[in-house]
Amino acid sequence: MTWALYYFFNSFGSALPWQSCNNTWNAVSNCSTGFPGNATHLQLASQQFFDRKLLEMTSGIEETGGVRWELFGLLALSWLIIYFCIFKGVKSTGKVVYFTATFPYFMLFALLINNVQLPGAKDGILYFLMPSWSKLLEVQVWVNAAAQIFNSIGIAFGSMISMASYNKYNNNILRDTFLVSLANSATSIIAGFVIFSAIGYMAHIHNLPVDDIATDGPGLVFVVYPEAFSTMPVSQLWAPLFFFMLLCLGLDSEFAMVEVAVTCIMDGFGVKVLRVFKRKELLVLAVCSVGFLLGIPHITRGGIFVFQLMDHYTAVVSLMFLAFFEVLAVTLIFGVQRICVMVENMLGKRPNLYFRVCWQFLSPMLVLGILISSIIQYTPARYGKSYTYPLWAEVLGWFISLISIIWIPLGAAHEIWRNKGSLSQRLKVALTPTVDLEPIHALTEKQRVHSESSTLFSTSQ
Repeated sequence: MTWALYYFFNSFGSALPWQSCNNTWNAVSNCSTGFPGNATHLQLASQQFFDRKLLEMTSGIEETGGVRWELFGLLALSWLIIYFCIFKGVKSTGKVVYFTATFPYFMLFALLINNVQLPGAKDGILYFLMPSWSKLLEVQVWVNAAAQIFNSIGIAFGSMISMASYNKYNNNILRDTFLVSLANSATSIIAGFVIFSAIGYMAHIHNLPVDDIATDGPGLVFVVYPEAFSTMPVSQLWAPLFFFMLLCLGLDSEFAMVEVAVTCIMDGFGVKVLRVFKRKELLVLAVCSVGFLLGIPHITRGGIFVFQLMDHYTAVVSLMFLAFFEVLAVTLIFGVQRICVMVENMLGKRPNLYFRVCWQFLSPMLVLGILISSIIQYTPARYGKSYTYPLWAEVLGWFISLISIIWIPLGAAHEIWRNKGSLSQRLKVALTPTVDLEPIHALTEKQRVHSESSTLFSTSQ
């Protein structure tokens, strides 16, 4: 969001600042106003704007270089916007999301209509649609695809669960799940047409193969697309609208993340927390303040390396572990049969065969396969094509991953320790769901198992 705000505010001049090499931040000797092709010593003007003006990038993560105060102010502004949009709770968030969730669709269709009329757009779209069959045999491609789906829908983040907790009891969750999945995939496909039609246009005007233009990571949004805007008609219109769209997308993601944290704290420690903060609005302010402080390392001059390190170890590594244990807990420990009973209680009918097969077989196998493959073919984090992280940074990356993963075994150990009886009895109680599927019974299933194990334990004494 901070970067999007920076580009947004810099898009209102008479000329876009990444259009030329005649600026104070440019290294004129190796600056190019078009894609340099095989001239590896040259850099795009938009790349130099990103590296030298926005980031003022250092040589590596070893050199932090101090805080970029412009970005510091924009980071504070970002979190202020987030706070004032959500501090009243999910009802105020819902009103804001009506705009932030729909505006990007209007922009996507507007960009699509504009881009497909550009010369060379057809080549980019064909490049997008035609698969490279050899790439499909690479495990990393499937891991990255899974990570993309996980990030776009919010799987294993807790956001879907937190938002769904505000639904009515008899809300049709199966229909919503199916529609959200379809809408996500359709949005990704439309965005692919928008992006690759622009890349095809850039390849056409610079007489280069599409493969030389296509890239991934922040370079696509903050280097390739700004370069494309600088050559489009009415660039001063498209550039600010595009970065405002990115801002809306960032807001939606942050709304969900803050709501997850607030919901988790309120559900687990609500009474105790309100004794300290008095009002929920102050708790939201505290969560936003923590988010702001955690964002400061990313807006130093070496912050891009911190960003890439965290993106690699949290958005891919830890996310796969979390997803696997979540699927394991829900489908195998809690059980598909119990899920079906709960859905039947909510909707009056059992889930169809498609959902039952997905829960029982496809989801566990898919997540397990991706997890094993990502471990076997693990590659250390990199920035660009040449920078490799030092050993201490790799260790830091794994430590960041473990911060979220470690709570799973710690929680399991705590649950076993607090129960009574022998190890097998404690394990049996810990693995018994606490949800009462039959409300007319006085004791929940776990209470009955706990009572039985307690009886056995006292008899053995």
